[in-house]
Amino acid sequence: MLTSAGGILALLQDNPNVKQGSSSEQDIKLKVQLTQFALRKLDMVVDEFWAEISDSIQTIEVVYEDKMYPSEVRQLAALVASKVYYHLGSYEDSLSYALGAGPLFDVTHGSQYVETIIAKCIDSYTARRAEEGATIDNRLEDIVNRMFDRCFEHGQYRQALGIAIETKRLDVFERAVAGDLPDSLVCDMLSYAFRVVMSLIQSRDYRSQLLRTLVRLYRALSTPDYVQMCQCLIFLDEPLSVADVLEKLSAGSSADSLMAYQIAFDMYESATQQFLSRVLAAIRKTAPAVTTKDAATTEESMDTEGEKVEAKEEVTKEVVKLTGAEAEMQSKIDKLASILSGEKPIYLNLQFLIRNDHTDPLILKQTKDAVRVSICHTATVIANGLMHSGTTHDQFLRDNLDWLSRATNWAKLSATATLGVIHRGHEKESLSLMQSYLPKDSSGTSSGYAEGGGLYALGLIHANHGGEITEYLLGQVKDAGSEQIKHGGCLGLGLAAMGTHRADVYEQLKFCLYQDDAVTGEAAGLAMGLCELGSKSASAIEDMVAYAQETQHEKILRGLAVGISLVMYGRLEEADPLIESLTRDKDAILRRSGMYTIAMAYCGTGNNSAIRKLLHVAVSDVNDDVRRAAVMGLGFLLFKQPDHCPGVVQLLSESYNPHVRYGAAMALGIACAGTGNKEALGLIEPMKNDPTNYVRQGALIASAMILVQQTEQTCPKVKDFRALYTKVISDKHEDVMAKFGAILAQGIIDAGGRNVTVSLQSRTGHTSMLGVVGMLVFTQYWYWFPLSHFLSLAFQPTAVIGLNSNLDMPVVKFKSSAKPSMFGYPANLEEKKKEDKEKVTTAVLSITNKQKKKEAEKKKDKDGAGEEKMDVDSEKKDDKKEKMEVDEKKDEEKKEDKPEEEKKEPEPLFEMLSNPARVMKAQLKVINLEDGKYRPMKDISIGGIVLLDRAELGAEEEEQIVEPMEVNKGATTSTEEEGDEPSPPEPFQWTED
Repeated sequence: MLTSAGGILALLQDNPNVKQGSSSEQDIKLKVQLTQFALRKLDMVVDEFWAEISDSIQTIEVVYEDKMYPSEVRQLAALVASKVYYHLGSYEDSLSYALGAGPLFDVTHGSQYVETIIAKCIDSYTARRAEEGATIDNRLEDIVNRMFDRCFEHGQYRQALGIAIETKRLDVFERAVAGDLPDSLVCDMLSYAFRVVMSLIQSRDYRSQLLRTLVRLYRALSTPDYVQMCQCLIFLDEPLSVADVLEKLSAGSSADSLMAYQIAFDMYESATQQFLSRVLAAIRKTAPAVTTKDAATTEESMDTEGEKVEAKEEVTKEVVKLTGAEAEMQSKIDKLASILSGEKPIYLNLQFLIRNDHTDPLILKQTKDAVRVSICHTATVIANGLMHSGTTHDQFLRDNLDWLSRATNWAKLSATATLGVIHRGHEKESLSLMQSYLPKDSSGTSSGYAEGGGLYALGLIHANHGGEITEYLLGQVKDAGSEQIKHGGCLGLGLAAMGTHRADVYEQLKFCLYQDDAVTGEAAGLAMGLCELGSKSASAIEDMVAYAQETQHEKILRGLAVGISLVMYGRLEEADPLIESLTRDKDAILRRSGMYTIAMAYCGTGNNSAIRKLLHVAVSDVNDDVRRAAVMGLGFLLFKQPDHCPGVVQLLSESYNPHVRYGAAMALGIACAGTGNKEALGLIEPMKNDPTNYVRQGALIASAMILVQQTEQTCPKVKDFRALYTKVISDKHEDVMAKFGAILAQGIIDAGGRNVTVSLQSRTGHTSMLGVVGMLVFTQYWYWFPLSHFLSLAFQPTAVIGLNSNLDMPVVKFKSSAKPSMFGYPANLEEKKKEDKEKVTTAVLSITNKQKKKEAEKKKDKDGAGEEKMDVDSEKKDDKKEKMEVDEKKDEEKKEDKPEEEKKEPEPLFEMLSNPARVMKAQLKVINLEDGKYRPMKDISIGGIVLLDRAELGAEEEEQIVEPMEVNKGATTSTEEEGDEPSPPEPFQWTED
């Protein structure tokens, strides 16, 4: 057994004077052979005797550098030197010699040395590839290429894909995704690559390069995954390519056209107004017939040439000439138009929310009766809006008009705007609904608060789907006389024109800003950001930053601070120069704008450098508002990894600074919204008893955002927090700010008739633009309560809505493989109130008993009848006792029966849900379609609107359609609707007679 490498090292040092040119060929040959033999032996024992060999490392290095030795000997010397340096911990030198070893460095060898050097090699190669104009060592590239070949040989395609993305090797990226794989595996690799690219790549330019490669690979497939492909095209901002895909599918089979509708519905969730309108325009251009709107425009254009009649004739002829195939194509394009314009998805969500409204009216009533302060009054009105968001049920407001009339001035604007939240999506009737609140031509003595609220409400109803209402709001803002109307009008206009980048809207808002009115300027600054959302418009940022640095009004500065950040929404590293200049500004509000800009530009990315910046500011800035905004920004960055957020903000939640604690609570609420995250609730729990009132407020609001749509089975703490909200509201000694938080929390936890969740990402996992914007502006309620209504933009209906090829809802059942109680609605509070009434009536009876006693005492001297009466009374009392005993027995019997019933209730381990079904996020995992007549066009576990294909079975059976619900048009009250319900039985009884 070898105990030393000394003998082998002696061979290396034998005949040191032999050199090329001065020694004979015989000597040189012998020297080379000895050295080669020694190096081979050293290579075998280097892992054991590296410490001894390291003393002679210079000799081995000389062999590597001496050209007298042939290349294989020098490579062998490099390999031995590399291994020695590896054991010495000098990885840079080890890598350098490993490169010199050439093919002798075997990447397929699974030793720790090889794995470490390969990792170092890839790191070095990645760093070189990232440097512009850097020369890359061919030997380095050779090792990386061999590593890729090893991955492909062993079928480790995902590993190869990861390295290819990291090293920016698009050729290998393409080979890893599509290589020699069958189509089924290529589809898996494409969806994996898409997820990785969208979630891990921080550079916008590089992400675009990768997505273009993916789109090319999708197109090469025989049956591409059009859904993912269109998601790539949305990010690349290529509406014409999306239009081509939709047209191609529409022209195909019935299943293809269903897929086109499915893509359109998914796209409506994740694309901007501007993108959708461009896709829609491209599709309409290629339609076989001219739609009525287009016909009207062609008539107008023809009118100028004096050929109006001929134009009309041509239009009618065109429509008549359509063949069967063209008419079918036209109907498909009309359906696509109804989806892309938002008409259909908004209508379906509205139908779902109206049909399934399970708001508990008693919660609001109890809150209303408990509040005594104007701030809590405002909070109750806002909470009512959030609770009934999208349900169109405004009965609470109608029943409490006198109470509502207490709202004055800006509270009146806020109260009127709640109608916009309640009727969100009820677009067809929006103007008639809000008619009585909108500005009239003869302004008269009106203060303008209600009118401003009416315009703001219109914006909320049409948020991110302005269409024609944008023109109306633009006109109202131009003609507005008072600052109140301008304020509400600007907010409404910003909401309706969100992300359209319309120059006329932007210029009008800029004009309002330059009036230098504090109230109008605040709304105008915010609305400018909404209009230019994500545009990265240099001129817009220049205008806004320049005015922010000039103005003396803090309110205008606050509006611009948020507006500036919205312009940079989703722009990643492109926002860095602006962030840098804002964070260095001496004005604290502009520094806060820098924090919001980081949150918007990097929202959902979890970018490490952005998190580092926010954490640094959170503990170092001199201004509390800036620190609070920085901590809240963490929530926006981490909402796609909600499990990471508690760890990041844990120490901040225990900060000495109450503003930082508040920010930590809100960050948890934003990042973990709707998840019921136990760690987040664990951090929020101590804050509900915080000595500072606004920290308690933040903890209450954040807890509601986390617990929205959580049941006692999925998250047991729901019960405790609901009880806490009620306790805080009813406690006379509790601070008003905490009460405000508790009332809002009640609205959030039961939002949208208990049928919506708070979500900053779409169902497919992409960032929800509407959700992020709504949440950011909602956090500004700290300064201006009316902005609380923006939270309704982050509400996402938890629905599975099945549609057929005509975009109608067929009668189908979805099977939920969980107990009904697991995801059921929480129980209403009505029973407790009845018990209270009974207690009151018993209290009245005690007075009559006293009177009876007095009468009995007066009659004592007569026949002793009093005693009999007393006996009767006692008998009655005994009867009552007996009755009580009987009741108790009954109660005991009921209690005995109840366990049996309870045993029976859990027995159904599944539940059948009717279309459209309320399916909570956690429930999606256990939902499936049992009906064999239909085949879903996408995985039902994604949720949302799902197209159902029944083409395979044909139309043998008549399809039953779900009858649409009547929408509350504002004039009719819910009591009238309840009155309509019994009308069907009346004729039924009459026919029996």
